[in-house]
Amino acid sequence: MDIEKVGQFIKELRIENNLSQNQLSEEIHVTRQAVSNWENGKALPDSNVLLILSNLFKVSINEILSGKRLTKEDNLEEAK
Repeated sequence: MDIEKVGQFIKELRIENNLSQNQLSEEIHVTRQAVSNWENGKALPDSNVLLILSNLFKVSINEILSGKRLTKEDNLEEAK
């Protein structure tokens, strides 16, 4: 798992959803600094926050942790 890639993906998802770091932090009940730390590859969200992000952005937790949207082929590979 590439923590910087995860952070970049979270940032992309946030921007796609027209949210500032502050708006996202308020939406998911974390500090703005936590969001900044994720996006800068300094930390990863906790498991419960990953679930909230997954639901909010309509992506899987696997996609967040891989740092990209997964295709059907990617998901099949992971299942092996």
